[in-house]
Amino acid sequence: MLQESQLHNYQRACVEHIVQHPYCGLFLDMGLGKTISTLTAIASLKYDYCEISRVLVVAPKRVAETVWAEEAAKWEHTSFLKVSKVVGSQKERLAALSVMADIYVVSRDNIAWLVEYFNNKLPFDMLVLDELSSFKNHTSQRFKSLRIPRLTLKRVVGLTGTPAPNGYMDLWSQMWLIDRGERLGKTITAYRKAYFKPDVTNGHIVYKYGMVSGSDAIIKDKISDICISMKAKDYLELPESLIVDVPVKLSHELYVNYKTFEREQVLKIIEGGEASPEEIGATSAAALTNKLLQYASGFVYDADKEPHFIHDIKLDALEELVEQANGQSVLIAYNFVEDYNRIMNRLKAYNPVVLESEKNIADWNAGKIQVALAHPASAGHGLNLQDGGHIIIWYDLTWSLELYQQYNARLHRQGQTKPVTIYRIITANTHEVRVAEALSYKNATQDKLTEGIKAKIREYYDLTYSPLNSLL
Repeated sequence: MLQESQLHNYQRACVEHIVQHPYCGLFLDMGLGKTISTLTAIASLKYDYCEISRVLVVAPKRVAETVWAEEAAKWEHTSFLKVSKVVGSQKERLAALSVMADIYVVSRDNIAWLVEYFNNKLPFDMLVLDELSSFKNHTSQRFKSLRIPRLTLKRVVGLTGTPAPNGYMDLWSQMWLIDRGERLGKTITAYRKAYFKPDVTNGHIVYKYGMVSGSDAIIKDKISDICISMKAKDYLELPESLIVDVPVKLSHELYVNYKTFEREQVLKIIEGGEASPEEIGATSAAALTNKLLQYASGFVYDADKEPHFIHDIKLDALEELVEQANGQSVLIAYNFVEDYNRIMNRLKAYNPVVLESEKNIADWNAGKIQVALAHPASAGHGLNLQDGGHIIIWYDLTWSLELYQQYNARLHRQGQTKPVTIYRIITANTHEVRVAEALSYKNATQDKLTEGIKAKIREYYDLTYSPLNSLL
C-alpha cells in the first residue's frame, strides 16, 4: 500500500491549494495524480479540520464506477475513506445514497437525476467535478442542473487536464461552477462581450467569435489565484512514447470509389442549404468527417444506420500488429460500433475483451488480457491501465484532440515502466490523413475540423457551382 510520504511535492502543493481555497481548479496534465491529491485534501478537510462531512464527486461513468474507490484503497492515508458509488439502476443508485459514506461518486449522466431527486438542494458540503471540461457547454443539461444547487455548496473543486480544448469560450461555464461568475462574469453574454468579437457573420447572425487581442492573458490572470495549471513534462519522468503510423492503401478501384463517395457527401451538404464553404457549421463538418472516416475504416452507415461493407484492409493490418505483439497485451481504440463488431469477429481467436467493468479492468492490469478494446469516449478520462501493457493500436482515429491525448495517457502515465508504442492505422489518400496530421500537430480542435472540411467543400463547390463552370 502506498504511503502519504510518497506523494510528489507538486501533489502536496495541490492538496494545500484545495484546503486553502474553498473554490478552486486543478488544471493538471494527464498522469499528474489529480485524484489522489483531491482524496488527500478530502481526508484532511474532514478528519483534521472538521470542515466537511459528505463529498459528492461527479465523474465520467467508468471513472465513477472504478477509479475513485480504487485510488482511495491504494494509499494508506486514504484507505479508510468510505466511497459509495451512485451508479447502476435507479434502485441501486438510491441504495448507494442511503449508505453512510465519506464520498459519493455519481456519473455525470446522472447528475440531473440526482439534483431533481434532492429538489435542487444537494446534501453535500463539497462538490468535486472530475473532468470539469465536460461542463464546458453552458447550454447543456448537466451544466444547467447544477446552477441552483451550486449556490449553496461550501466547497467546489474542478479537475481537468484540458479546460479549453476548443478555445477560451469553453472556460466560462466551467469557471462559473467554481466561483459563480466572480472572475469571468455572471453570464456568458458578459463574458463574450468582454473578451471576444464577432469573427464570422452573416448579417446579424454570428457563426464564430474570435478573441480580442490580449484577452487570453487577461483571462489567465483573472483565474490564476484559484486555479493551478501544471504540465506532466515539467514534473514527471516517464518512459518515452513512440508514435508509429501504419499506412494502408486502397486499391485503384476503391480509391476512385472513395473520391466519388467524398464528392457525393460534400454535394449533399451544399445542396442541403449550406450553400458555400463559409457557411458550413460544426455539426455538418463533424457529420462529413465521420462519413469519410467510416469509408477509410472499411464500411459506411446508410440512412437507417445499417453498415455496408467496403474493405478489410485495416482489419488485415490490425491482425498483423496483434500477431507481431507476440503475446504482449494490446489496447485497441475504435471509433464506430461497426468497427467494434468487425474487430471482435476478426480477432476472436485472441479472446478480445471490452474494458467496461471493474473485473475486466482489474484483469487487464493483472496481465490476464492479451487483446482489449475501449472506445475513446469511454476510456478517455481517469482510467489507470498502465500496469497492463504498453501498446496502443488506433484502429481508426478520433478527430477530438482531447480524447486522443487522454486515451494515450491511459498507458503513458505515472507508474508505466516501459516505453509506450502507439500504432495508428491510417488509410492513405483519405480524410483520415488530415485528421492524423492535426492530432500530430496538437491542433485538432473543433475549428480545425471545420477548416479542414471547408477546404474540401470549397474544392467541390468551385468545381460545381463557380460562375466559370456554369458557362462551360
